[in-house]
Amino acid sequence: MNKLKKVFSTIILSAVMLTVGCDNNDTSTSTPTNPAITAKSPINDATNVALNKTISFSFSEAMDPETINATTFSLKQGTTPVLGTVGYSGTTATFTPSKPLTAGTVYSATISATAKSATGISLGANTSWNFTTGINAQGLSAVGLGTAGNYVILAKTAINNSPTSIITGDLGLSPAATSYITGLSLTNATGYATSAQITGKIYAADMVSPTSINLTTAVNDMTTAYNDAAGRPTPNFSELGTGNIGGKTLTEGLYKWTNTVTVPTNLIISGSATDVWIFQIAGDLTVSSGVKITLSGGAQAKNIFWQVAGTASIGTTAQFNGVILSKTGITFATGATLTGRALAQTAVILDKNIVTKP
Repeated sequence: MNKLKKVFSTIILSAVMLTVGCDNNDTSTSTPTNPAITAKSPINDATNVALNKTISFSFSEAMDPETINATTFSLKQGTTPVLGTVGYSGTTATFTPSKPLTAGTVYSATISATAKSATGISLGANTSWNFTTGINAQGLSAVGLGTAGNYVILAKTAINNSPTSIITGDLGLSPAATSYITGLSLTNATGYATSAQITGKIYAADMVSPTSINLTTAVNDMTTAYNDAAGRPTPNFSELGTGNIGGKTLTEGLYKWTNTVTVPTNLIISGSATDVWIFQIAGDLTVSSGVKITLSGGAQAKNIFWQVAGTASIGTTAQFNGVILSKTGITFATGATLTGRALAQTAVILDKNIVTKP
């Protein structure tokens, strides 16, 4: 009996070991995941698309550039192919038509299943989408900053800094005086000041002419720019995510919210170097700590405008891109970075930040 038990135990142990071995083999030979399209610009069924639009689309991983070409991507008007140039960089491909598109026309874009990732895995299925051009559509135009664009930070009431920040670009404050610029250890000169924390100059309303006159013009231009951004009609997107835009990929266009906007998780802004984004926010803008706002497909911070009627708060170590036009204040928590401009109709508060003009 004991001998039979021993034989039976041996059989069970062998079966278990065989099962484990089979599981390991299944893991090592699992089917690779196909790459996917994560963003398209214009989006599917978009209307009023600009006639000079560069088509862009982003992948979930790096692709083999040799497979992103005029054979694997096509743009058609009906059955007629549109001539143009295909480009690829990072994880984003672009198609630039050789001549302007036709107004009021439906176009169909297709990426072939044969496009492959850098590891040789194909898309697996064709991806197609449609969009319609506008009548005399030339695309969303950038917000004109006027002389406010001469400053990386411009405020009316105060610029307060907790050292040490690293700022590239000029700072301006008006109608408040130099004494309302704190934490930058200013060295005064004629008509401006300098700081070891700034690659640029600092200007305030009580400095000698023409500084005060220039600042008055810049502040007026800042207000004009804010009103322009706030007044743009016919948004492409309204109340997106009911104000929570974390985790989204935002293509070019005019976005409108009637309340506060939050960015609790990473955000991608995807489009070409000529695309424009205007975000109309009737409440506050709050970006959580550690969040990254990433630009994709050639999108540029200088073409992204955050019009904020309330306060703009950028969390600890967050990475922010774009021009902030705030009717009230802008606050950067410890270690946050900005590539863009902070233009506030009250104060700008800094805390060991990196601020770089776009």
